[in-house]
Amino acid sequence: MKKLILGLFLGLTFLFTSCGENKNTDVVEAGIYQGVAEEVEPGEKEIYVRTADDKLIELYFTDATQLMTSDGQTTNFESLKENGKVEVTVTKEGNKNVPVSVKILD
Repeated sequence: MKKLILGLFLGLTFLFTSCGENKNTDVVEAGIYQGVAEEVEPGEKEIYVRTADDKLIELYFTDATQLMTSDGQTTNFESLKENGKVEVTVTKEGNKNVPVSVKILD
């Protein structure tokens, strides 16, 4: 019986940890925010930005998202670095934010 309970516990633990991350993200009003790209997921074209007021915004890039350097030059997703400063312009669509543009500040 103990092995069954242990197996069930381990199986559920694996299931919950393998179903993706459950970060406590925030949905902000549409606008321009500066912050730090805490996490950059190139495979998902996704970034997590911690804003100056300590909100964590999850942003999935779309085909329309503009990514640029601090001098306004267009760049690619691989230019984004974790812990790099960014300025994001977002819209609010339902319960998520959509990035209109992301500017790499450093």
